[in-house]
Amino acid sequence: MSTETTSNESFNDSHVLDPAATAVSQESISAEIGENHAAYQKSLAAGVKAETQPRLDFAPYRSSLLRHPTKNLHHVDPETIELYSPAFGERDVHTLESDLTIQHNGEPIGERIVVAGRVLDGDGRPVAGQLIEVWQANAAGRYIHKRDQHPAPIDPNFTGVGRAITGKNGEYSFTTIKPAPYPWKNHHNAWRPAHIHFSLFGTDFTQRMITQMYFPGDPLFSLDPIYQAITDAEARNRLVATYDHSITSHEWATGYNWDIVLTGSNRTWMEDEEGDH
Repeated sequence: MSTETTSNESFNDSHVLDPAATAVSQESISAEIGENHAAYQKSLAAGVKAETQPRLDFAPYRSSLLRHPTKNLHHVDPETIELYSPAFGERDVHTLESDLTIQHNGEPIGERIVVAGRVLDGDGRPVAGQLIEVWQANAAGRYIHKRDQHPAPIDPNFTGVGRAITGKNGEYSFTTIKPAPYPWKNHHNAWRPAHIHFSLFGTDFTQRMITQMYFPGDPLFSLDPIYQAITDAEARNRLVATYDHSITSHEWATGYNWDIVLTGSNRTWMEDEEGDH
C-alpha cells in the first residue's frame, strides 16, 4: 500500500467535506436505522426467521445500494481459477507475521493489545489450517492507504496488516495496536467504531470470508449503519470481542478474546468483499 496523494486527494484538503456527505444528518441516518430495526422486530413476531447476516440493501448504509447484486446469481465452475491461484500453507506464513508491532525499526504508538480466539464450524469443532489476514487503522484512526486522507497522523512504525494460520485447535493470536475510530463519507459527521478487519481463507483464494471485530462498550455502535445493517441484535453482539484478563500480559498488553464461527445459526457476520470501511 502507498501513502502517496493525488492532486484530487491532497492532505491539505482532507478536512473539506464532500457535499454529498453533508446532505444527510446523523439524526436522519439513526431514524432510518430505527425504522429498519422496528420492521425487523415485527417480522420476527410474525414468525419470520432471524437474520444472522447483514442486509445487502440497507438504505442507511448508502454505498450498499450501489454494491449489492441486482440480478440473479449464477453458479460457475471455479476449477480454472483454482488451478492458477497462488497456493499457501504453513511454510508460507511465518509466526512473526501475526505481530503487527515488530514490522518496522521502532515501536508503534498506541495501546498494545493481543487479540486471540478460535475459528470454529457450526457444531463448535475447531477449523485448523485456516489462513487469517487482518488489517486495521492505527491508534489515530488512519490507514496506510492513499484513499485515506483525513487529517490524522500516520505512524511510520505501524502498517496495520498481518496474517496467521490457525493451529490444530483452531486457535489464532495477533499482537497489534488498538485502532481508533475514523470518519467516513456516508453522511455528515459519520464515524466508524474502532474495529479490525478479518479475512479468512479456505483451501484456495476462491473461498474467502471477510468480517470485522469490534471492541466492547464503543459509543459509536448505535450510530454506525454498517454495524447496524445486521438487524439481529444477537448477531451484532457476536462481532464484539470480550476483554480477557487471561490473555492480558503483565506490563505489556491488554487482551481480547474473539471466536469466529463459520457456519450455522450462530455464525459470525460476513461482509461483501467489496466493503472498504
